[in-house]
Amino acid sequence: MSEIPAKATESDGPSGDARAQGATDDAAGDAAPGDGAGEGPFGDRPVDETWQRNPPGSIYDYIKVASFSIGADGLVDQWSVRAERLFGVAARDAVGKDPIEAFVPPELRAGGHRKMAEILDGREWTGVVPFRLPADSQPSYGHRGGPGGPGGPGGSSGSSGSGGSSGLEGIAEIYVMPTETEDGERAAVCIVVDVRALRQIETDLAASQAIFGQSPFGFLLFGTDLKVQRANRRFAEVFGGGIDDQRGRTVHDYLPRHEADRMAAALKRVLETGDAVTDMQIVGPAPGSSDRRHWSINLYRVHSGSGRPIGVAGLGTDVTRRHAAAREAAHARRNLALLNEAGARIGNSLDLETTARELLDVAVPGFCDLASVDLYQGLLDGDETPPGLADGSAELRRVAFASAVADAPFPAGTGPVAVGAVHRYAFTSPCADALRAARPRLITGDDDDSASRRTGGLVQSTLAVPMVAHDTVVGLAQFSRTKGSEPFGERDRALAVELAARAAVCIDNARLYRREHERALILQRSLLPPGDPEASGLDIACRYLPGNAATEVGGDWFDVIELPGHRTALVVGDVMGRGLRAAVAMGELRTAVRTLALLDLEPAEVLSALDEVARGLGNPAGPQQSTRAARKAADADLSEVYLATCVYAVYDAVTRRCTFANAGHLPPVLVEPGESALMLDVPPGMPLGVGGEPFEDVQVELPEGALLALYTDGLVESRDHPLDEGLNALVSALNDAPPVLEDLCDHVLNTLDTHHGEDDIALLMARVEGLPAEHVGDWTLPRDPKSVGRARELACDQLRSWDLERLCDTAELLVSELVTNALRYGEGDIRLRILLDRTLVCEVWDGGFVQPRRRRARDTDEGGRGLQLVGLLSAAWGSRRTPHGKTVWFELALPGDAEPMDAAEALLSLF
Repeated sequence: MSEIPAKATESDGPSGDARAQGATDDAAGDAAPGDGAGEGPFGDRPVDETWQRNPPGSIYDYIKVASFSIGADGLVDQWSVRAERLFGVAARDAVGKDPIEAFVPPELRAGGHRKMAEILDGREWTGVVPFRLPADSQPSYGHRGGPGGPGGPGGSSGSSGSGGSSGLEGIAEIYVMPTETEDGERAAVCIVVDVRALRQIETDLAASQAIFGQSPFGFLLFGTDLKVQRANRRFAEVFGGGIDDQRGRTVHDYLPRHEADRMAAALKRVLETGDAVTDMQIVGPAPGSSDRRHWSINLYRVHSGSGRPIGVAGLGTDVTRRHAAAREAAHARRNLALLNEAGARIGNSLDLETTARELLDVAVPGFCDLASVDLYQGLLDGDETPPGLADGSAELRRVAFASAVADAPFPAGTGPVAVGAVHRYAFTSPCADALRAARPRLITGDDDDSASRRTGGLVQSTLAVPMVAHDTVVGLAQFSRTKGSEPFGERDRALAVELAARAAVCIDNARLYRREHERALILQRSLLPPGDPEASGLDIACRYLPGNAATEVGGDWFDVIELPGHRTALVVGDVMGRGLRAAVAMGELRTAVRTLALLDLEPAEVLSALDEVARGLGNPAGPQQSTRAARKAADADLSEVYLATCVYAVYDAVTRRCTFANAGHLPPVLVEPGESALMLDVPPGMPLGVGGEPFEDVQVELPEGALLALYTDGLVESRDHPLDEGLNALVSALNDAPPVLEDLCDHVLNTLDTHHGEDDIALLMARVEGLPAEHVGDWTLPRDPKSVGRARELACDQLRSWDLERLCDTAELLVSELVTNALRYGEGDIRLRILLDRTLVCEVWDGGFVQPRRRRARDTDEGGRGLQLVGLLSAAWGSRRTPHGKTVWFELALPGDAEPMDAAEALLSLF
């Protein structure tokens, strides 16, 4: 009886098949006697490869199948190699044995013998039979050198079919087919299948079906040609069609081209290398929908039982919601980062334009592509309620603009409003509506055609957000995104409102500060000499630099006051403190200085009176009440104490003498021709407002061409440079003085490291140009009535020598009047002095201390009209005290400057 030949295998599979060579040897060894070694199982036929190798995916890769035959005597007469591996018994130990006695447990042998008898009677039988495995049997068997080969438990070591009971029990499904021998006797061929392997395959199939068919995730199996071999129900539900409809498709049937190419490349790489791909992100719309979906794809290679790659399995998970949540979280983090950045960057200065630019620096490009800030022009000008503010149609000024789009393709004439330009929005425009309602407005191209035209179709959408500060709309911020950018959402709207609100408060603070600063600056500049001051016998140049917007304005001031007799008062002062309070105090002190100067007091007297004024500034009751209050209350409110430093100098152009008095101020600097600069030794005194200490006068004779510099501490002192260093730097700068005073002022400011912005700077330069001797006429007359006529003669002769005959009549009349008054009301000798400079000045000196007083004479009065006549005919007149009496003077304009009044008409006007 012959056995069904076993097919040779290429490699061991799950059933433990031997390699090709071993199987071939086994087949040759098990062949019937007389078969040639090189023949196939049918003798004369050559070996066919179909019978020598398993085809791909053979079932024998997964299950254990063996065969043996039973002779007419009920004993094993043939035992296949697979039977050796399944039962662990070599052929030489199994042939000739009773299979019932060798493999069936003792308690089942009786029934087994009955079945064997029935089989030998010619009946087929199929059933499940328990059998004993050798103790060393393994689930997976090797070739013949393994457990079933020689030397194994079933080999020639002596193990027999009735081996010990220590072997494990197995279950085999046996198919017994009756046969006949050559002699006609009954025999049987048995096909044995290991039921354990079948049960394992059933379990694996059930688990695979549960995972594949019931999985909530999309599952695909691609063949080696990268076409779909199988898809589960979830995948079919997402992409449409039935499960069978998916077979034969490729990834290009499901995804956009660029994503399909990525997926195909990944499939090919996994199939070739075996490296799995995890969490591959694929984006595309599902069939029948325009919504973008996100999938996470995992790919791994699938092998047959023999380890041969048979395709690629893919598991897809829809992570669109996860991406949306991640995008929302990213937006929230971005918005929080923008708000943190806005808090750190916006409002670092009190400059309005800088604050607007800081807002745009935060918004572009992190939040939008284009942005602008418009503020109401009226509010910038200081008008709290400009026309059109309520309806949003008022004029606005573009203060800032930013763009992240390089070389934006705006059509000609359609670009954005230029920075600094004043414009207005139409009443019906969305921007005007946002300003009116104080609510943000989303503007698209469909909503506002004019906006679309202005941007040439570049902008996709715009958020117009009113800037509200302290319940007042101060302007409009616009945030725009170009086409291709993500549209604005509700989170973006809330963020834009928050950014605009923060910037609006800072901008409004900057606007209010600028308004107050400009008012203080206007006040301060109005209290300074307008234009370029002029003085007799002096060349004047000056500079005033207020503190910048960060340090407000200060109380520094300077003044040039013309005094009678071609004399000039030079004043430089500094009120301690900054802001409007200091500027107001400075204005009051400057006014007091000018008033005191016109009284023609000595410099020390002027500062003493000014000290009283300064002490009274903080007390409405005046300086006397302030002094008493200070004596009674040692804890007086120091915040109301006004302190100031001041240097006051009076220069006489005739004598070139200058008298100084100092109240705690920095010393003047004098540069004589050919000499080095030096600081004048003027006693500093106490600052104004302290009181209790007298001031001293110091008189200095200035040579022709000498340079005098008065200044405030902002020029020579800063946080980084001590006062001594600044004073030395000023002296050095004046030693290299340019000849032109204006250039000298610029040279000093540029040379010194003034750190301008920390304090105000006042600088007053004066170069001495004394009155020439030929422009001075000076005579002494006795107290004699004849001196009146003599005075008229001297005045006319002097005027003729100066080619001023046109002024002779007027001058004669006025000189006669003043000399007559000196004879009648004065004392001592009479001195007549005539000075010629920019005007003609006549002075009459006497030793009396009684000042003339002008009064209006009645019609019946014979006298009292002399001083009225002087006032009518002269440009100015007055009197002043001198150390030895008084001086009465009048001033006449030179011909060409102003036409003098006719003397006859002046006389007639008195009656």
